This record gives sequence, C-alpha cells and structure tokens, in this order.
Amino acid sequence: MKKNNLILLADAYKYSHHKLYMPGTTKVYSYLESRGGKFDNTVFYGLQYFLKEYLEGFAFTQEDLDEAEPFMKAVFGRDDVFDKSKFQYILDKYNGKLPVKIMAVPEGTPVGTSNVLMTIENTDPECFWLTNFLETLLMQVWYPATVATISREVKKVVTQYFEETATSGAEAGIEYVLNDFGFRGVSSVESAGLGGSAHLVNFKGSDTIAGSVVAKNYYNAKEVVGNSVPATEHSICTLLGKEGELDIYKHVLETFPTGIVACVSDSYNIFKAVEKYWGEELKTQVLDREGTLVIRPDSGDPVMTLLAIFELLFKQFGYTTNEKGYKVLPPQVRVIQGDGVNYDAIKEMYQALKENNISAENLVLGMGGALLQKLDRDTQKFALKCSYAEINGESVNVQKSPTEMDANGNITGSFKKSKGGRLKLVNLNGEYQTVKENKLPEINNELVTVFENGEMVKVYNFEEIRQNAAVKFNEIELI
Repeated sequence: MKKNNLILLADAYKYSHHKLYMPGTTKVYSYLESRGGKFDNTVFYGLQYFLKEYLEGFAFTQEDLDEAEPFMKAVFGRDDVFDKSKFQYILDKYNGKLPVKIMAVPEGTPVGTSNVLMTIENTDPECFWLTNFLETLLMQVWYPATVATISREVKKVVTQYFEETATSGAEAGIEYVLNDFGFRGVSSVESAGLGGSAHLVNFKGSDTIAGSVVAKNYYNAKEVVGNSVPATEHSICTLLGKEGELDIYKHVLETFPTGIVACVSDSYNIFKAVEKYWGEELKTQVLDREGTLVIRPDSGDPVMTLLAIFELLFKQFGYTTNEKGYKVLPPQVRVIQGDGVNYDAIKEMYQALKENNISAENLVLGMGGALLQKLDRDTQKFALKCSYAEINGESVNVQKSPTEMDANGNITGSFKKSKGGRLKLVNLNGEYQTVKENKLPEINNELVTVFENGEMVKVYNFEEIRQNAAVKFNEIELI
C-alpha cells in the first residue's frame, strides 16, 4: 500500500460528508485560526510544506483511487459511504489536480490570536465536499506554527535580557542562544523536519538536521540554516570511569584545540568538575584556546545549579563587569543549560542571573521535548471551521456559537464561537484584525493566494520567512 495516498489522508467520518451536506450545496469556504492559547500571537508557518508534499500537482492517481476503494469499504463495512465517483471526477476532469483555492497570511508572520490565518474553498461546484475533506491534513499546520511560536516567544525573552544585561554588541549572539535538542524526542522524522525547521525560523542553533533539510527542500533555503558544534555526551565522558574523567576532558580540549566545543560535565560531580578540573587542572589550556569551552550541566535544579556553577567559574576564571554592571566570563568559557528547559524555566533562569548581576551572554540553552514535543493543537487552540457556503445559488454565512455549562452549573458562551462569512485579514495601525471580505475595501487583504487548482501560486523562501518573524523592539517592551 502506498505510504501517502492522499485519498486515505482524512478522518474516516469525512467520507460520508458528500451525502450529508444539504442537497444543492455547491460551495464550502472554511478558515483556519488560532483561537487563543498560551501566547497572544501565533507565528504562521508550515503550510508550504504540506502543499508541496501532499497537494501540489497531481495529488492522486488512478492507482491510488483503485487502492482506496476496497480499503474504505472495509473501513465502514458497507458500500454506501465511500463514493469512488467523487474522486474519479477529479481524475477525469483535472488529472488529479485539486480544484481548491487556498489563501494564507505570509509564512513567518506573527498574528494576534483569534484572527484568520488561512482560507480554503472549492473552485468546482461539484467538489464542495473537498474543502473540509482536506481539513485533516491541513490542520496539521498547527504543529510547525506552534513550534515557531514557542521559539519566537523564547527569542523575545532572551532579547529582553540581553538588552538589559549583556555587553553592547553581544546581541549578534542571540541567534545561537536557543539550540534545538529535540530530534530524538519527537514522534517521527517528519515531525523533526517540520518542528526543527520551525525553530530555525527564529534561531540558527540546532542539532536537528532534519529541520535544515526541510528548509532546503521545501523553502528554497540557499544554504544550511541550522548550525551546531562538536560536543560530548555521557557515553564519552564516562568511558574511563570516575577516575578517568579528567583525562577525558584533556582529550576533548586536545581534539578540538580551536573553536567552540561543548562538554557535558555532570557525569559525577559537576561542581568538582567546574572548580577542580576545568578551573584548576585545565585552566591554562582553556584560557589559551582560540575558541570557547561550553560547559554543560545536565541534572539538578536549573536555577540553583547555574548560580552555583557561575559562582565557581567567576572564582576560578575571573570576570569583567560590562557597561551595564553585569559580570561576564572570559570569552573562552560559557555555559549551556540543556536539562529542564522550557519557556517558563528560561524566564526564571535569566531573571535569576539578572538578580545576581550575571550577564545573559554567559548562558546559552538547549531545548528538546518542550520545544518540539510537549505541545498540542490546544497550545494555541487551532481550529478550521466553515464560515460560508452556497446552497441552491444562495449565499449562506455559516457560524457556530455554542452555549456551555461551567463548573458551577452556569450557562455561558464559548471561546469556540466561530466566525461567519467570507473573511479577510487587515492591518490597522500595526494590529491585525479579521473582517468580512467586503468590508474596508480601501485596505489590502493580508491573505495571499498560495495554492489554486493544484498549483503553487506563491512560494516563500526561508530568508523571507525569517524576516517576517523577526522580533521587533516594541514587542520586547511589552514582555
């Protein structure tokens, strides 16, 4: 069976919808939004991957359809749900190119929640059922969009603390502060590619090579967009046992005598490793290097461990005080925290450094599961809903507005209330707002047609997306 047969990439119940829509339906128009969630803004990213990978060109073949027919009949155990003729029509008339039009906000754009991010509608009245059939697949854009959002929110925090505590000119290093350690922790290679590339919209440090591959293959990145450095793991640092730890550290420095090298140092006693091994036995070798040793703790409470380590490092290696009054280690020594790192913990770590007069430029981060895996569709409350239809030649604004019962038994409204009508996104004085398509005709629609009738209409390159996502100074002021 073909791995990605588009005809089989939908929720099973959707195959009954061609019968369940009211007779006379010729148009279904739906929109995607982030209804709220952890952050007030959502970075739209990842749609181009799904369009190129699954929908562009001849989306399915006769072989796909012939394979799907008996399979879907077996799914339902009856013959009156799956209708082969609906897909056969697309094959015969369009050679398998999908008669839909998709508009979307430019990728990389941060948009306030509760705004339209994408719309989709059928362009052939016979294929009214196709719009929301594609929901299952296209809804998965929630994942790269949410990763890009989390990553960008971290960048805002990091930028704030660099602005407040770091040496002038150190801002250039922000791009490498948050490093993606998430490849092993995600559910699939595809997730690694999508999530990894989403992080690289905001930062350049990553061990998730699949992210750079997606950026190159689907977003026309001209070069590798994720960079890494030589680094140890515990299998290396414990190879000679506790007694041989110092020899391992010597070997690391001798193997990479220049440039950046990272070394996990908590295999036995992180404080002894920092004070005695790095800070005494190997101090001269570290300070004589043309490059930076990045020491990595990997256990314990992040805040308390970091404060203790920095105290030892300042004692052993010395420090300077920058023009903002914060301590800075010699450039040959830095610290990377890669354990227990998430958005909230990052704020706590940098705030603790600030309160102890330690510059943010001393610390970089590695983030794994909290960046690529500890999130779901409700992190930013993504939804794709029908808002407009045409039935027997009549235009119909479609909208749901649930009533709910709260924990106290009170009947209330719901955040799940959807929008009605055909929509557009406008920028009013720097703020995005969603309005009806026929409103404010003098203001351009920020949604751009990206896909129509099987063809990509607009393609974004990765550098454009990075520019769209760039953190602006006024956003830092609001944190």
